[in-house]
Amino acid sequence: MQVDRDKALELLKEYNDNDSLVKHGLAVESAMRHFAKKFGEDEELWGVVGLLHDLDYGKYPNQHCYKAKEILKERGYDDVIIRAMMSHAYGICTDVEPKSLMEKTLYAVDELTGLVSACVYVRPSKSILDLTPKSVKKKWKQKSFAAGVDRETIQKGADMLGMDLNELISEVIEGMKKDAEALGLKGEL
Repeated sequence: MQVDRDKALELLKEYNDNDSLVKHGLAVESAMRHFAKKFGEDEELWGVVGLLHDLDYGKYPNQHCYKAKEILKERGYDDVIIRAMMSHAYGICTDVEPKSLMEKTLYAVDELTGLVSACVYVRPSKSILDLTPKSVKKKWKQKSFAAGVDRETIQKGADMLGMDLNELISEVIEGMKKDAEALGLKGEL
């Protein structure tokens, strides 16, 4: 399956003029590429899925996933990408259960990238480069911290992958570190 990352990024920006939504797409892309490499899968495909998973959220939050499905079909995107995008919101706004390894990974990392980013913002260094899983776990326990992050969804995702939560957090941090500057998470060490 042919995927074009640059066109996917253009599409994301076309439907999201909010910089934080674009950065979230980039963060999920980074995590997805990392896991694709770890699992010996297609990094380009997994990256584009991560990049586009919230395509419609900026303009159509009340039609989340369904409007993206329509847009992606119109643009000729493959059903594998569309199904993965739909599955990331399983139990939230879709009934598309994550089945493939790529879908389960997207489900697991989506919310977690938000929590990791929030943890970076409150660090003295403002850098992901010195962030530890232990720091994230400490903030995890504070329900008022990044209250919009659904910790139950993250745990379900870890369970789907058969992965310990600490390992999942560690791997997401590693994936995001590779793109720290583009994500605005390099900070000052």
